[in-house]
Amino acid sequence: MTHPQDPIAGGSAGRALQVETHGLDVIADAEHRGTPRSLFWPWFGANVSVLGIGYGAFALGFGISFRQAFAAGLLGIAVSFLLCGFVAVAGKRGSAPTMVLSRAAYGVRGNRLPSVVSWMLTVGWETVLTALATMATATVLRGLGWGGGTETKVVALMVVAALTVVGGVMGFDLIMRLQTWITLVTGILTIVYIALVADHVHWSAVDALPAGSAQQFIGALVFMMTGFGLGWVNAAADYSRYLPRGSSSRGVIGWTAFGASLAPLVLFLFGLLLAGSSGRLSKAIAADPIGALTTLLPTWFLVPFAVVAVLGLVGGAVLDIYSSGLALLSAGLRVPRYLAALFDGVLMTAGAVYIVFFADDFLGQFTGFLTTLGVPIAAWAGVMLADLSLRRRDYDEGDLFRPHGRYGDVPPLPLLLTLAATAVGWGLVTNTAASWLTWQGYLLGPFGLGGRNGAWAYANLGVLAALVLAFAGTLLLGRGRVRSQEAQAPSPALDEGVPGP
Repeated sequence: MTHPQDPIAGGSAGRALQVETHGLDVIADAEHRGTPRSLFWPWFGANVSVLGIGYGAFALGFGISFRQAFAAGLLGIAVSFLLCGFVAVAGKRGSAPTMVLSRAAYGVRGNRLPSVVSWMLTVGWETVLTALATMATATVLRGLGWGGGTETKVVALMVVAALTVVGGVMGFDLIMRLQTWITLVTGILTIVYIALVADHVHWSAVDALPAGSAQQFIGALVFMMTGFGLGWVNAAADYSRYLPRGSSSRGVIGWTAFGASLAPLVLFLFGLLLAGSSGRLSKAIAADPIGALTTLLPTWFLVPFAVVAVLGLVGGAVLDIYSSGLALLSAGLRVPRYLAALFDGVLMTAGAVYIVFFADDFLGQFTGFLTTLGVPIAAWAGVMLADLSLRRRDYDEGDLFRPHGRYGDVPPLPLLLTLAATAVGWGLVTNTAASWLTWQGYLLGPFGLGGRNGAWAYANLGVLAALVLAFAGTLLLGRGRVRSQEAQAPSPALDEGVPGP
């Protein structure tokens, strides 16, 4: 049962759908609605993708046992989405998008650097999800004998891209309604899928998988963190900003983390069992994560499977394109929000065309993308989380848009911390599967970790190092700056319209 003020019920469903006009501006008190539990729907709907099953094969690809992989997935998913829950608290405290609230830590124009990185990550994610949905549709239709070649992929890509772009352009209300239906439909059909292919699980084969080293376990753990919560943390406040400021912070954290983690944990566990039962299936998933899973299905369920695959992936892509548009505005582009989302949709489509029709190694490029951008995003998250933990008052709305306000213009400390943490982080990760990233890992030798071919080469320590270094540095050095900001009197109210830089 929904609350009368939930965005999925009376808060938005009672109004006619229209293009959201809000961009970077602060949501007025009169427009606040919903309760923390309403956050369950967008987060669950964005993460109930059958791609979660594919992560079982990805984790085992690190050469670890079932038990090690399950522990890495459990910790990686739960902890990374808990970070999203903490950042979501900033949304209800400041009623603005994530990358606007980040200005309190980075300064009004200094924040453009993390905004650009956030934009790149969300555009990358929406591109990957759109490409996967396209490939899944083509695979299913080929299995039914209804095509599956180039023409089919072109049509599928057009349909998936259109669904994603329309959702992103329309904005918050349509997204909240769409995610509710995606949650219900994909949740039910995913349960049916699990029931249909459960007999392909062979526990003896799964249990016989040899254990890997501590370094391999850490590598899988970090990969799971970057593939799940750290891929969303830079957008976590975009959906809590409509909540009343008096909403429970614990509720915001709990419903965000619970809604986002529930489906991935179940799907990942089942994916581990499937991939561990068949080395052949595990390799096929690495090449075409969604398509490989169709080979286990009876023909009559292929169409429902296509529905659950496409809807689940579109659900994630819609949230990404919405947040990527906001990040682009925060980076300095001065256009209406819906035009920014439309621009990102064009880039998304072009990128998906490359993945679907030209790329020959999905997993290698995907891993490289996640890890490379995961490092600066982890550094940003460390700064943001530490800054948020130091604050005792809500954000000052006006000064979030004034370069000469309390938050400053380009304060050097957070930028230097982010750049330093990123430099250390890139020096401690490797991406040999992606030729354009072989320059990374330059600190593994000097730090005595065996170099680019040593035992620590694939542990991806750089992501954790960037997060911890940026968090600790901000916590130690930023306290006085935050106290000085909060000691100032409230600034004048904002003018109407989209404010400032």
